[in-house]
Amino acid sequence: MQAEPHLPLPAELPLVDEPGGTDVDLKTQIIRFTLTGGLSAVVDYGIYSFLLNLIGLPVSVAKSISFIAGTTTAYLINRRWTFQAPPSRARFIAVVLLYAVTFAVQVGINQVLYATLSDDWWRQPLAFVIAQGTATVINFVVQRLVIFKLR
Repeated sequence: MQAEPHLPLPAELPLVDEPGGTDVDLKTQIIRFTLTGGLSAVVDYGIYSFLLNLIGLPVSVAKSISFIAGTTTAYLINRRWTFQAPPSRARFIAVVLLYAVTFAVQVGINQVLYATLSDDWWRQPLAFVIAQGTATVINFVVQRLVIFKLR
């Protein structure tokens, strides 16, 4: 009998995991999720600003690229540090689906606000913060209650 071939797991950062499981308490998870989100938001906003203001890409294209960079950063850190979960194909697929939803939410809110707010210096950061905040709340709730409970 031949063993079924297995697809490789997605690439991971070469970090050392803390002792395992998803037994991290809610307060610790919120603090870690917030710190990770802050770092990921810096990555997202930095790339977004660079692509929008210096390269001149359209708002939705710049935000799409920056979203992918920021959420990749967030997933890799959250999986290992915030939720301390082992690698899992089911979890990875669930995260991809969640990020597809939050991608649409975040890019859509950002686009609508950027287009409707007055052309002042605060338009870009305000649209970004509202879109990012909405997606962050959705991500935390779904990751805590669903994704990092998967095996």
